[in-house]
This record gives sequence, C-alpha cells and structure tokens, in this order.
Amino acid sequence: MTFSNSLELLAFHETAYTIYALMIISVVAWFGYNLTRKEAKSIVRIPFYGYMAFLVAGGVGHHIFTYNAIPWVSQDITRHDIKPDQSYEFEIEKHKWIGLPKQIVVQCGQTVKFDVHSRDLVYGFGLFRKDGTLVTQMQVNPGTDVNGILDSNDMLWTFNHNGVFDLTSTEYSGPEQYSEDGKKDLMLVKDFVKVVGCKDGGAK
Repeated sequence: MTFSNSLELLAFHETAYTIYALMIISVVAWFGYNLTRKEAKSIVRIPFYGYMAFLVAGGVGHHIFTYNAIPWVSQDITRHDIKPDQSYEFEIEKHKWIGLPKQIVVQCGQTVKFDVHSRDLVYGFGLFRKDGTLVTQMQVNPGTDVNGILDSNDMLWTFNHNGVFDLTSTEYSGPEQYSEDGKKDLMLVKDFVKVVGCKDGGAK
C-alpha cells in the first residue's frame, strides 16, 4: 500500500477511522440500549479492559501498518542518500521572500530540495493547491551557526501529480504578513511551483 500525496493518505485515514468510530459507537449504543431494558441479556459479553486493549491495538496498529506507506517518511529517513533533481535556496526577512524564483517547473517524479533561511523571525514554507489544501510545509527558524552563517531549514519533496501550487508562510509571524484589513496575504506567491509530465490519474 502506497500513497502518492497527502490527499490519498487522508482519504484512506478517513475511511479507516470512520469504520473504527462506528465500531465504538455501535458497542456503546448496544450497551445503552440494554440499560433501558429490565430483562436485557448481552448477546456478546465484552470485558471492559479487553475492549480497551482492542481499541489501543487497533489504533496503534493502523499507524504502524501505514507509516512507511507515506512516501515522504521513507524519503526523510534516507535523505542523506538522496541527490535532489533540483535545489533552490532563498531567504526571508521582514515578511518578504528574498532571491525567490518567479516559478519553479518540475517534471513529474522529480525530487526538489527547498532550503530556506530566515534573517529575523520564525516563518513557514508551505505549498498549497488551488483549492486551499496543503501539499507540504516546514517551519523556518532564524539564527546563525558559529561562523555567523544563516541556519538552514530544508526539506526534500517529490512531486507525483500535475498541478500549479501557491507558496506562503504557514507560521504566524506578526500582522505585517497581511494587509491592513487582514484580507490579503502579502507573502502569498501564486503559481510558484508547476508540475508537468504526469500521466492521467497522477502516477508518474
């Protein structure tokens, strides 16, 4: 079982947890129904602690079963062995992007390294689909190393679906990120990443 993006993963978790929640609700409803009957007898007797153990095992087991199916997990664990197809480095200062390319064009299946440095505040680096859903994000912390060089905040991301994605900061770093009426995100960069070359359905 593999997932090529966060939407597929969330859809799977939604289905799994819906079933999980319905199982819990059905048992609670059954006990509640029997409490209203004077001569009720349980069809199945479930020890409380045994049932709790089942819930814990089911929840933990679900995540153990799926964690390595998430593409960016294994990629992050082995990132020291991965050579990105493209690398981009830029900075943020006073709520402005510095040295940012106008647009990045990525071929389907390519792995891109984003290396972002902050000169003053804690910001975020987030890519969003046009419907507002999040593709990926990381926190961008300020600071320098012992040589006075700005600390690196980097991540690898492999794009497996065609699309055009917007960029903005995902951390609140003060009201300066927005217009006076709060309606406009001044750090929003539209159409920052464009992914091309994927077959229909999103697979590479």
